[in-house]
Amino acid sequence: MVGGQIRYSIPEEMKKGSVIGNVAQDLGLDLKRLRSGRARIVTGENIQYTELKTDKGILVVNERIDREQLCGDVTPCSFSFEVILENPMELHRITVEVLDINDHAPVFPNKEKPIVLEISESAVVGGQFPLQSAEDLDVGQNALQDYILSPNDNFILKQHANPDGGKYVEMVLRKPLDRERHPHLSLKLIAVDGGTPQRSGTVNIDITVLDINDNAPVFNQSVYKASVMENTVKGTSIITVNATDADSGSNGLITYSLSKMKGSAADIFSIDENTGTISVSGQIDYEKDRKYEVRVEARDHGGLSGTSKVILDVFDVNDNAPVINIMSFSSPLSEDARPGTTIAILNIKDADSEKNGQIKCSIDGKLPFKIESSLTNYYNLISDQHFDRESVSEYNITITATDLGSPPLSSSTKLHLKISDVNDNAPLFDKNIYSAYITENNSPGISIFAVNARDSDWNQNARISYLLEDTQVSGSPVSTYVSLNSETGVLSAIRSFDYEQIKQLQLVVKAQDGGSPPLSSNVTVKIMIQDQNDNPPQVLYPVQTGGSVVAEMVPRSADVGYLVTKVVAVDVDSGQNAWLSYKLQKATDRALFEVGLQNGEIRTIRQVTDKDAVKQRLTVIVEDNGQPSRSATVIVNVAVADSFPEVLSEFTDFPHDKEYNDNLTFYLVLALAVVSFLFITCLVVIISVKIYRWRQSRILYHSNLPVIPYYPPRYSDTLGTGTLPHVYNYEVCRTTDSRKSDCKFGRAGSQNVLIMDPSSTGTMQRIQSEKSILDEPDSPLEVS
Repeated sequence: MVGGQIRYSIPEEMKKGSVIGNVAQDLGLDLKRLRSGRARIVTGENIQYTELKTDKGILVVNERIDREQLCGDVTPCSFSFEVILENPMELHRITVEVLDINDHAPVFPNKEKPIVLEISESAVVGGQFPLQSAEDLDVGQNALQDYILSPNDNFILKQHANPDGGKYVEMVLRKPLDRERHPHLSLKLIAVDGGTPQRSGTVNIDITVLDINDNAPVFNQSVYKASVMENTVKGTSIITVNATDADSGSNGLITYSLSKMKGSAADIFSIDENTGTISVSGQIDYEKDRKYEVRVEARDHGGLSGTSKVILDVFDVNDNAPVINIMSFSSPLSEDARPGTTIAILNIKDADSEKNGQIKCSIDGKLPFKIESSLTNYYNLISDQHFDRESVSEYNITITATDLGSPPLSSSTKLHLKISDVNDNAPLFDKNIYSAYITENNSPGISIFAVNARDSDWNQNARISYLLEDTQVSGSPVSTYVSLNSETGVLSAIRSFDYEQIKQLQLVVKAQDGGSPPLSSNVTVKIMIQDQNDNPPQVLYPVQTGGSVVAEMVPRSADVGYLVTKVVAVDVDSGQNAWLSYKLQKATDRALFEVGLQNGEIRTIRQVTDKDAVKQRLTVIVEDNGQPSRSATVIVNVAVADSFPEVLSEFTDFPHDKEYNDNLTFYLVLALAVVSFLFITCLVVIISVKIYRWRQSRILYHSNLPVIPYYPPRYSDTLGTGTLPHVYNYEVCRTTDSRKSDCKFGRAGSQNVLIMDPSSTGTMQRIQSEKSILDEPDSPLEVS
């Protein structure tokens, strides 16, 4: 706050718009500062006599200024007001003194009516006769200065001065009256002021000369003093004056009256004309007049009179409560405003005096504000600590002003202060880590999950946008997997997920508010892919081939529980979707074999007999535990025999693979129809080469016998459970047409499996030179 005071003097009755002074220059302010600070005049009066021209920085007359109306007879006459500027706030006081001009002439009350006097002819020389005083509203040199009595032989004027500077006159008899010569006298009393040009007022004096009454009433005191409390009830007696008259009879009877009184005293006091008791007849207000002076006249019936002065002092009563005016109020206030910021400027006045007019200002309740006094009667409402809009967004401030009177009077006003928001809070997620689940094979675009963040700020500062941080998932941007709605925080799938390829997505979501600068926070979101039963079991063993029959050998001497083989299957799903169970769906003889529900082992459930068929065909179904479940079927061929020749007769009726012959026939027909003799010659050459190679083969023979398996004596059932726990050995021979088969054998296969080629129908001749190769157990054999 910056404070300054300046004072101007101007004559009254200046025209509207007249320049009083250059406020900007006198206060040292720039014109731009006046405009930007919204400079304005603040006055507690109903009439605004001045106007501030902010574009020129000058103070001009706004209303007619009548010094007499404004101040009466108080000198010097002045009025004050304040100039307030904002951003930052400044308060300056300006006092304008109004100089009097001679615009009023002295005026006698009831000047149309003459002053009527009745004077006894016996009046002694030097007798005094009070006259009505004239009033001049001007002051100083322009006020009433002198009285002039028209020329006459009997009277002269004697002027007296009141303590307040006023004048009153008396006619003094300088020559005895002679009723017989002059029963009536007509004089003129002229009142003149000292102004330029000089003004005057006149009243006629009519004097009636009475018969002898040579004693005038005399008061026992020349000056009476009394005190009275303001707001005294009408009719209350204040003081009684007393005068005596030495005459007798009617000339000694006295009547009391109050002489012409200045101002409003005539409406406030009255006197009993018979007793001389002065009483209250109007409203006494200390704030208007603190002292009254009245003149009491005692007149006898002979026309003689005497006067005395009564001084009445008014004592103040605490009858005015403080008046609070809000000069300036800043609302809303930013929450980052520093302590000591001026929020409001208050003008508080109390019309009483002394302690009754002393004010104590306070704030109701425990609020972060304080009151400080600046200029006279001005108080500043100041912040006392930092604000937090998120804790308290508005304040109801009650300011109470109490005077120090007894009993004290008080008044209060309420201010509603709003706190504007500052972006000082980052968005906060309701969880530190989010976990969401989605089932694989979902539809693209499906909503997965919604993150939620809150911001304690308000409006734009609390508007949250959700962003997906750029991270990698399996070498691809996370944005290729999911999308994020920036307004709702809903995560949606962009693609269909496959649990077998990806089981979990971990991404980072950022919540950012709309403040300036924006604040943000991150949260980790884990999306778990849930498995769906979308993969059927896959049979790993026995291997199903297109052109060959895989057969398991079971000797007829096998006991109950003999392990024939084991069906091995896997399911790429997880959990219960990958739990496999094995069931025997079809069988040549259901009473001979069973399948382990959990391990897929095929075992005998009774003793094998000679009546059992050599060729047994089992259909095993492998089923997972998903909902709905999926399954796979495998056909297991079992040969119940003690030797291979016994088996061959049963397996020669398998259908031949005609695909090769069909293709060969097609090409031959095509060759015969299209190709010329040259092609036939080339074909002969090619056939000759193939025959030569065929003769060179170590494992091919001109025989129509099928393969004779050798069942090894080393077979053993080691554990009875698990995947292929047995150790098997093979000895294999091939036929002349077995080159058409696409089967391959190696040591890694099951060593008691019998491979039957449906196209092998001839007899086998064992060549001694090739036996040595077949006798080697570790030598793999592959035929193409």
